[in-house]
Amino acid sequence: MSQQFLIAATNSIHKVKEISAMLPPVFMLQSLKDVGYMTDIIEDGETLEENALIKARTLHQFLDKNVFAEDTGLEVTTLGGAPGVHTARYAGDQRRDEDNIQLLLNNLKGCENRTARFRTIIALIFNDKEYLFEGFVEGEIAQSNRGEGGFGYDPVFIPKGHTQTFAELDETIKNTISHRAVAVGKLVKFLIENE
Repeated sequence: MSQQFLIAATNSIHKVKEISAMLPPVFMLQSLKDVGYMTDIIEDGETLEENALIKARTLHQFLDKNVFAEDTGLEVTTLGGAPGVHTARYAGDQRRDEDNIQLLLNNLKGCENRTARFRTIIALIFNDKEYLFEGFVEGEIAQSNRGEGGFGYDPVFIPKGHTQTFAELDETIKNTISHRAVAVGKLVKFLIENE
């Protein structure tokens, strides 16, 4: 299989780094910046699926190439699935991880049930057809921030079967069990089978 460029509708350095680490060496990931797309894509969908498709369609229209986009949400049982589609902007449009985590911990004060799941949807436009791939990981929300690794809500999310948060876990373990790893795995399988 010859080297393939994968174009992702993101400028998040964290996501590019994390997804790149999950890809077989045959795939080379490019971000919006890499392909010269400098405009913010407005994510105004009501679901993760809608937002992933908005980003993928926007980039596909710009490049007319195979592209993918992902949207990820943290869904907390006690909060009725919130922050969900509003995960990145939970505490406001400034999109600060620290603010989002603090609001989440405040909203869970005194709650015994801290079960949650991370869910990722990848929207792929491949040969002008749209495909969706889902990945999720069950877990719970810690009582406080723990660990220096990862990004987003990683310091407070403890995946099922582990005692450490995503921010405490070794990166290679996280990149094997995470919501994003599962969705990326499905994407890669599809691309290899349809080369």
